[in-house]
Amino acid sequence: MEKNLEFSALLHLIDERSTAFRAAVAAAPSLDAQVPTCPEWTLFDLAQHLGGGDRFWAAIVGAGPADGPPAEAVAARAALEPPREREALVAWLAASTQLLLGALREAGPDADCWAWWSGLQTPRSSGGVARHRVQESAVHTYDAQLAAGAAQPLPAGLALDGVEEFLFTCVASRDAWPHEPTTFDFHTTEGRSWRLTVDGDGARSTRIAEPTTAPGASVHGTAGEVILYFYERIPAASVRIDGDPSLLDLLRAWEPDA
Repeated sequence: MEKNLEFSALLHLIDERSTAFRAAVAAAPSLDAQVPTCPEWTLFDLAQHLGGGDRFWAAIVGAGPADGPPAEAVAARAALEPPREREALVAWLAASTQLLLGALREAGPDADCWAWWSGLQTPRSSGGVARHRVQESAVHTYDAQLAAGAAQPLPAGLALDGVEEFLFTCVASRDAWPHEPTTFDFHTTEGRSWRLTVDGDGARSTRIAEPTTAPGASVHGTAGEVILYFYERIPAASVRIDGDPSLLDLLRAWEPDA
């Protein structure tokens, strides 16, 4: 079975995707360009969100174990005022990424810290933060490239890790599923598959080789397509769905607390 990406590889991918994001910002016709996949945002808004997120998580990792995000980090994010001149904004974005990478390198992969996810399948740790920030950077790079007029597919290795990261981080929960228990399978053309089980004990996912029972619904596509479907960047028609698609609507609408 394939191993998860090493911590050093995650840091490299954060840097690589952030560099691609800055290239899209630099190439866009205007910082006021609308982001089609985030229709309420301009490209400047998107840049503020990603750079602010890098700084926010750098402060969280640096603060160590906590029951909530550091008050200073929350206040600093609320007061962010990135430069509106393009060259200065690109430099601010680069500095934001370096703050995050510096905090992660100093902490190492196993340092405890606060995180919004449940901790059920993704640890509340610097390693968990690094893995999630890869996907944040990747999806928002896609957004920025789309706003600049030239979206590129997500890199395959990054996307494969991202399918699992999304299931383990954004979906895993100890809250009871409020409907009839069921399963969802996610199959990538690159050859990796997962099963998500939802029932009275919550939601948890595992890698699978061959399904032993039929799921309630299954999604098929490239890893990049599945990721973009998860994050609602592409419509359901862009992937193949077998089984009962209404179950996926229930899954999207579910908002567990933990």
